[in-house]
Amino acid sequence: MSDVNSETQGSKAFNAEAFAMNIAKAMETSGQALAAYLKPREGGEPKDKPPSEIGEVIKTFTKVAEYWMTDKGRAEDIQTRMGKAYLDLWGQAARRMAGEADAKPAIEPSPRDKRFKDPEWKSNQFFDFVLQLYLLTTQWAQELVKNAEGVDPHTRKKAEFYVQQITNAIAPSNFVLTNPEVLRETLASNGDNLVRGMKMLSEDIEAGRGTLRIRQSDPANLVVGVNMATTPGKVIYQNELMQLIQYTPTTETVLRTPLLIVPPWINKFYILDLKPEKSYIKWCVDQGITVFVISWVNPDKELGKKTFDDYMKEGPLAAMDIIEKVTGEMKVHTAGYCVGGTLLASTLAWLAEKRRQRVTSATFFAAQVDFTHAGDLLVFVDEDQISTLEKEMETTGVLEGSKMAMAFNMLRSNDLIWSYVVNNYLKGQPPPPFDLLHWNSDATRMPAANHSFYLRNCYLENRLTSGSMVLDNTLLDLSKVKVPVYNLATKEDHIAPAESVLYGSQFFGGPVKFVLSGSGHIAGVVNPPAGGKYQYWTNDKIRDVTLADWMKNATEHKGSWWPDWRQWLESLNAERVPARAVGSEELPPLEDAPGSYVRVRA
Repeated sequence: MSDVNSETQGSKAFNAEAFAMNIAKAMETSGQALAAYLKPREGGEPKDKPPSEIGEVIKTFTKVAEYWMTDKGRAEDIQTRMGKAYLDLWGQAARRMAGEADAKPAIEPSPRDKRFKDPEWKSNQFFDFVLQLYLLTTQWAQELVKNAEGVDPHTRKKAEFYVQQITNAIAPSNFVLTNPEVLRETLASNGDNLVRGMKMLSEDIEAGRGTLRIRQSDPANLVVGVNMATTPGKVIYQNELMQLIQYTPTTETVLRTPLLIVPPWINKFYILDLKPEKSYIKWCVDQGITVFVISWVNPDKELGKKTFDDYMKEGPLAAMDIIEKVTGEMKVHTAGYCVGGTLLASTLAWLAEKRRQRVTSATFFAAQVDFTHAGDLLVFVDEDQISTLEKEMETTGVLEGSKMAMAFNMLRSNDLIWSYVVNNYLKGQPPPPFDLLHWNSDATRMPAANHSFYLRNCYLENRLTSGSMVLDNTLLDLSKVKVPVYNLATKEDHIAPAESVLYGSQFFGGPVKFVLSGSGHIAGVVNPPAGGKYQYWTNDKIRDVTLADWMKNATEHKGSWWPDWRQWLESLNAERVPARAVGSEELPPLEDAPGSYVRVRA
């Protein structure tokens, strides 16, 4: 046994020659990554212009700096406090070097910060010092912005966000020599991790056609229509903007009123039809519901002029007409996810103004109708930034999906960006297959006209709840929407904050059931009952109440909210009819679900 152990240990011993060879290989592969970056820029193409975001960051920080520098006393005070913090750190480090093992640290990371879980961040004096230096500097930078009281709130919010992004990027955990875990791996593998990492970096830049597309999941065994989005059904209609899918029933009878799902066009619909055990669509079908789903097109430049009006007419309104022809039902249950919910709410207001009775109920999944409390995404929204974005979209006709995906990832950059940088490119460990993250990276483009309308009317001017949004020459008023609403928010949502969804509930004119689910924007919605995960809360009071106050009197229910929603749906209309065939003589199936639109990658 001792011989085996010694042999194993010997095979893991540091090999200077192998290390040198691997470093050379890593440098060679990093050259390939640079070549992949430069390739799209060769052949006389225009040189890269600095991203507009850089100018926005500089402009924002300049305003903060002006606040501090225009008052000598303020500047001296902040410098003094920073100097004292550094002196305290130096003193603590000196005491540790002198043998005081229990010397109290000047600052400690949050217990929830996964970046610094490795024991060596505390046990090793060098890494402990680097960590505390980083945390103190981060704290100082955050206070510098937070306490800039003379700066307008929007600029200060932007500055806080930018500081968070910069400090996340320069964390010592993101570099080989200052991350104990990565350094150990590098020495143990004689640098082979860096060779693997640089190879993945090169592949990811090539996959992004000259920009880094960080892989968050191994695509193996994750193919739309093969391993995901496999619920049986047919495409029964299509136009320029969408395909309408009807799913094959699995029960002998179904609820009389069919369900139309309006997903977001900034992502693909199969988030609601991942693997069968996670599929909300399959669950609905198995619950005896006739399910129709819109699958939005991945638009190109030719569709750049498609407007929000077009998305309403060629999306939910066209779908309702087709559903009536197929089922004979004039009215449908509706469900809208994220921005699909915003479009659905706008459509309901348009129908109400036209006095058209087409909808029995509306369900919203993590969707906003009011944007007063829209969270960190408001950082990207002001007149200057939208105007700059509109000029950029003039050339291409669309906003590339990768840009929107990056904005969402930045809301949780440590989890969705830097953890993958460390694991993929420093440790050389490819991510495992994960359907949800594979979907997350399957971004779609957005037509310039539609995206501009959405940003201006919703985020910038908040017109939907103020009664000043005009859609198809019609002034919208949410208070005229009288259909029952099931309004689902998720507790840890960074995209549609629960506070925002709750606040928006009061603007509907009919009965609203507000439900808060555990977890975030995706996992809080895609939470099948069989998993037994998370919980949800209910409370009938939704007007003139903050989320914190709402929670105080809310009732907690274990597990998924799906059965509660199903019960609510049936309470509105429990009548059942024989299960319906897919399509009709007038509208025969065009192709199998999930259709061809969803397969087009950006």
